[in-house]
Amino acid sequence: MNLRRKHIMKISVPLQNGWLPDRYTKHANDSDKIDGRPYVSFPINIEEVPTNAQSLALVLTDDDAIPVCGFTYIHWVAANIDPKTTLIPENASHAELIPMTYGHNSLAGQLLDVQDPMVNEHYVGPTPPDKPHDYHLTLYALDQKLTLKNGFWLNELEAASTDHVLAEANAILPVKN
Repeated sequence: MNLRRKHIMKISVPLQNGWLPDRYTKHANDSDKIDGRPYVSFPINIEEVPTNAQSLALVLTDDDAIPVCGFTYIHWVAANIDPKTTLIPENASHAELIPMTYGHNSLAGQLLDVQDPMVNEHYVGPTPPDKPHDYHLTLYALDQKLTLKNGFWLNELEAASTDHVLAEANAILPVKN
């Protein structure tokens, strides 16, 4: 996604001793899992969104999954979040606490083929199988609301966002094995 202008935007996620808290990962209680997968999304604090932004989009990926499964694993993709949002609260993805358009995570692809939209179109928490992984969270401020519908793919977000990104913010979220 190309940035038209440089603007500093900030995001933060509360960590516990330098790690994403267990509640949002494979270490979550069974009551916070669907089919053994963690589903409670973590809170995201947002600051300094450009005043001319019309929407926000977020992407959570795991590049450390490449040696394990052969591709960057997509854990959460969402678009059309109100640009005045300063906090995406805990469990916003599944509890639908703020309006957003939900994109497919990696469970929806033909390789894993999970059919339930509550699982494949929402946050699915980190479950690193081999070692600690660093998860990449990116938030984009866009100059328009995107014409995406629930169930869009990451590549569709990237295409729709081309030349519309005003700013982006990144955070690395370490998750223990």
